[in-house]
Amino acid sequence: MRTAFTTFTGRPLAPYQAAVARIGFGLAWAAYLIREWPNRRVLYGDRSPWSAELADRLLAENHAFTVLPWFQGRLWFELVYHLAILAAVLFTLGWRTRASGAVFLVTVLSLQNRNVFVGDGGDNVIHLMAVYLVLTRCARVWSLDARRGRDGGAVWLWLLLGAGLAAGPPSWPWLLWLVAGLWWSVNRWRPDGEPRAVLDALATMLHNCAMLVIAVQVVLIYATAGWYKVQGSRWQDGTALHYPLHLDYFTPWPWLSGLVGSSLLVVFLFSYGTVIIQVAFPFTLFNRRLKNVLLAMMITEHLAIAVLLGLPFFSLAMVAADAVFLPTAVLLWVERRVRGPGARSV
Repeated sequence: MRTAFTTFTGRPLAPYQAAVARIGFGLAWAAYLIREWPNRRVLYGDRSPWSAELADRLLAENHAFTVLPWFQGRLWFELVYHLAILAAVLFTLGWRTRASGAVFLVTVLSLQNRNVFVGDGGDNVIHLMAVYLVLTRCARVWSLDARRGRDGGAVWLWLLLGAGLAAGPPSWPWLLWLVAGLWWSVNRWRPDGEPRAVLDALATMLHNCAMLVIAVQVVLIYATAGWYKVQGSRWQDGTALHYPLHLDYFTPWPWLSGLVGSSLLVVFLFSYGTVIIQVAFPFTLFNRRLKNVLLAMMITEHLAIAVLLGLPFFSLAMVAADAVFLPTAVLLWVERRVRGPGARSV
């Protein structure tokens, strides 16, 4: 018990899995925003059918967080939207990850809560994971912070973010800002003292708890999705897959969708295979080999969804979620392959 507690408080667990999650979700959100850049005002801005007045009424009821109502006008919206792209890119690269992760969280919530009717399952996953990842030490590896040997923030960046928060009403991002200031102060004035050790242990525990919550969240997603499919008839008779393959919105490659949709055997295998994998996945966590097999099948399935149904951002978000369960040995092998012989580890 003492050894487990020492490990829990002294060493961030699953650093490579946390890095994959950071890269995957940051990349998915950045790619989505860039792809929808021509439509940004229709989705979240002044041209949206879900007007600012309607959004304000909903926000008054559900108390969801967004910075867009802080100021009126297109200039503020454009600033938030392009800041969201910048934050997603920097978060993916792992540059000043404490700061970029907080801005990533704020911008994800701000845009998605402005218009909740344009999102899909992938957006919901990004929404949740942005909250969890800000609590992790996800820049320990595979980041610019790791390359330069630190993940702390600069004073100028901290002051800049504080000035931005001061422009709006008091809200929970101030807590993140104050914690970042406390962390910098302790590192600056007491780098070898007991306060630094206590904060480091608390940050490690918070990271490990957040990674556990991420894993549980992924398990719940698949468990609820699988058991929900079991209750209905659409996945039993194959119509849940057959009809999307014949809708223009979900057929970026009509000839490929027609080829797959015309085969009863393929539709049967995909339909029943999806249900079986989703229902079985939580139980396979107790068997490492079986879990890895199902994990490979799930990732392959999401790649197929990206191609067949034209849902690349949803698929990328789900692959990033799946990657939390990837074996560390596999991720280290990928690192060696990418780095090549003699390269410096990031």
